[in-house]
Amino acid sequence: MSNPHFAVLPARAALSLSGPDAVAFLQGLVSNDVEQAAPGRAVYAALLSAQGKFQYDFFVTAMQDGLVLDTEAARIDELAKRLKMYRLRSKVVIERLENFAVIAVWGTGAEAALDLAPYSFPDPRLAAAGVRLIAPATFVDDLRAAGFGEATESDYDAHRLSYGLPDGSRDIEIDKAVLLECGFEELHGVDFTKGCYMGQELTARTKYRGLVKKRLLPVEIFGDAPASGTQITLDGKDAGELRSVNGQAGIALIRLDAFDKARIEGLPLMAGAVPLSAWTPDWMTLPSADE
Repeated sequence: MSNPHFAVLPARAALSLSGPDAVAFLQGLVSNDVEQAAPGRAVYAALLSAQGKFQYDFFVTAMQDGLVLDTEAARIDELAKRLKMYRLRSKVVIERLENFAVIAVWGTGAEAALDLAPYSFPDPRLAAAGVRLIAPATFVDDLRAAGFGEATESDYDAHRLSYGLPDGSRDIEIDKAVLLECGFEELHGVDFTKGCYMGQELTARTKYRGLVKKRLLPVEIFGDAPASGTQITLDGKDAGELRSVNGQAGIALIRLDAFDKARIEGLPLMAGAVPLSAWTPDWMTLPSADE
């Protein structure tokens, strides 16, 4: 789909943080510098546990009196409840934006959609991913009228997998994943100079001590796609786990030593009885095999 297309993403929803303390409140909690969020500009960030493990991720953009988060719809109430736990005396109101939809637009000319929606921004992870809109559910009529083609959520899923981009807890395991295993550094989801936030110590230690031993990698599946969660092996030994799948494309958490061995020796990775191959997108930086 090279021409601009849009897809409503029912798996996503919007959470507003309004009030005079909204920016300072979130700044002290998440992995990125939310002071960089502005109308038309978002930052990608994660909320971690105190131990530095993944809890939630989201895009953060600015509104007149605070911030708007584009996050997982199935977990938005959990996220709101968690944020309210940390609110204490901060002057911030946390509530779901009802009757708003999250919409992805991609393809040549997608940027034209940025002037149409109340909250819109280029995907801060990767320009090729397109733009995202947070708008009233009826906004799809405006996109159709503006000449954008209509696609499905599955079409967008295939698009993001073609760039190896993770999709929240479908790909990033809650309470287990470390951000740098999941591309957050290359995808502009961590600021190492912003100051303290919850889970910062493990994130920084992982970077500066070179402790990343696994990575989320895009995979091509040669056969009927196994279920998410299927163990991946190399020579019968554990090599990782398959995460989300769309047709013959997917994302898997793979041990880097297994990835190197499979690549160098030409051995197949196996998800159950189904062979697959992992690859590295252009945006990703992996350590060399001898590091």
